[in-house]
Amino acid sequence: MRRMIRFSVLDLVPVVEGKSVREALANAAVFAAHAEQLGFHRYWVAEHHGMPGIASAATSVVLAHVGHATSTIRIGAGGIMLPNHAPLLIAEQFGTLAALFPGRVDLGLGRAPGSDQRVAQAMRRTLAGGPDEFPRDVMELQAYFAGDSRLGFQATPGAGETVPLWILGSSLYGAQLAAALGLPYAFASHFAPGALEDAIAIYRRDFRPSAQLDRPYVMAGYNVFAADTADEARLLATSMQQAFVRLRTGQPGKLQPPVPGYFESLPPGAQAMLSDVLSATSIGSQAEVERDMAAFIDRTGVDELIIGGQVYDFDARKRSMEIAMAAAKAVAG
Repeated sequence: MRRMIRFSVLDLVPVVEGKSVREALANAAVFAAHAEQLGFHRYWVAEHHGMPGIASAATSVVLAHVGHATSTIRIGAGGIMLPNHAPLLIAEQFGTLAALFPGRVDLGLGRAPGSDQRVAQAMRRTLAGGPDEFPRDVMELQAYFAGDSRLGFQATPGAGETVPLWILGSSLYGAQLAAALGLPYAFASHFAPGALEDAIAIYRRDFRPSAQLDRPYVMAGYNVFAADTADEARLLATSMQQAFVRLRTGQPGKLQPPVPGYFESLPPGAQAMLSDVLSATSIGSQAEVERDMAAFIDRTGVDELIIGGQVYDFDARKRSMEIAMAAAKAVAG
């Protein structure tokens, strides 16, 4: 039996080909309620901008929507890209969510813009300083939630609300900051797994206890494409494979239907790219997902897996999560 490990869900609120943003948001509420019923610990959505296939740009609004569709599962941002926002506005937004859904709200903070330079400019935030101001912005946000009198005013809503902060990252920078501030750390291994083990090692080595957290706590992103047969699972995964190829070639769009033999049809360079970015991924039946998940947990020693995986068909996506949770329970013993 392994030590206690938690399992959570990352939802990019995909807009699939032939469907609308309205339908994607309706599915998000259903999917969050399904995750709650299955026993997942938390449900997170992420901030992305200018992406036709992702409907979670207004992250706090989406969380209010799914919060009303659920009652016990933690909801949160994985994450808010803080360079895009004034910390006061995020304190107010997540203070509002915490008042609406007491004891259920998380706030993961990222340093990347979640978009390109054009979109960052369109959000009317100066690019001077940008990500380099991230540590200061995190501490300013903490001060708003703490109701620090030195600010001269209170964030309302926000002041006095308990909203656990997380640092997100896909490089060593986030690990160093999370360790210095004594915050939990979430690594984006579901699309950028390269520095995962080095980042975890640095975070655990340099961690300093804080009022929020007394010991290191690591979450890692992990993709699951599961079905009743391995062949069906491999077919489901081709939608996300197409999404990565289109993103890397500057052609992002709505999530496409699965294509039989898609991976095998790609040139070697594209196959190598997909094998790299999706190396923290399990594709297969429950037995295969159990095997892969157990190996990943044993290798990394993470405290929590947050499971993603963009699937075109909504019913198949829900079934994939059912199998993922069955595998998780078997792995946890």
